[in-house]
Amino acid sequence: MAKVIFITGTSTGFGKLMVRTFSEAGDIVIATMRDVHGKNAAIAKELGLLPGTEVLELDVTSDTNVKATVEKVLGTHGRIDVLINNAGIYGVGIQEAFSLSQAHRIMDVNYYGVLRLYQAVLPAMRKAQDGLIINISSGYGLVSFPFVVPYCASKFALEALTEGSHAELLTQGVENVLIEPGAYPTELFNNSSYFDRPDVALEYGQGVSDFMVVAGKSLEDAMARTKADPQVIADAALSLVNMEKGKRPLRTPLDMAAEGVDREYVQAKDEIKQKWLAKYGF
Repeated sequence: MAKVIFITGTSTGFGKLMVRTFSEAGDIVIATMRDVHGKNAAIAKELGLLPGTEVLELDVTSDTNVKATVEKVLGTHGRIDVLINNAGIYGVGIQEAFSLSQAHRIMDVNYYGVLRLYQAVLPAMRKAQDGLIINISSGYGLVSFPFVVPYCASKFALEALTEGSHAELLTQGVENVLIEPGAYPTELFNNSSYFDRPDVALEYGQGVSDFMVVAGKSLEDAMARTKADPQVIADAALSLVNMEKGKRPLRTPLDMAAEGVDREYVQAKDEIKQKWLAKYGF
């Protein structure tokens, strides 16, 4: 039976690819994005022509809009089998040069936006004693790098939410898991929130500005070197959805440039965590 797949942030990048991938797989796809009648009207029309796909307006920073959109889908289809939290914004610059409001904007989309979807979707999943939530995190949710600190902080928070909720939700028949992409050439880098305290950035000096440019160039070089294909992330989401319940890994790290080191990191982290928890009798 076709699954009802609810995906956020589908106007570009991973989200757009996942809509196509799940449509081709024969699922019912709820593709959500902002500005479906404005700047995203063309892509909304394009995705809406795909088999089994419905495009809906969704602003993950709006409590009322999230609640209303989820209720509409539940009213139409009676269930949401899979929620994929993909909507996100990037953040580039010296950490101190971000105002609190700018840092909050990143957190509001990347973390609180996910929380809003959890609170809207989970009651129906718990009632059904079934459901899957896939959160699109990042390698930056595992290791924090300079010049992307607010973004890293939001992804660290997402990792904490998913990891901590994992055991809780299993008691309700619901799984929540993470996909952790590395550097892929998507429009995420165009959807960035930049520092807004330039006077502070200037105080750091030209050397730090040059370092930031070098760091950005390293990211570009890594994507070019690995020829990282964003479709890998969409395929990973499809694989998780089709995987037997109870067999899904909490984390799926997919950093092509890391050449397996990301998987080593995740495995080592999990092994040490289990030893730590054992000290408390878990």
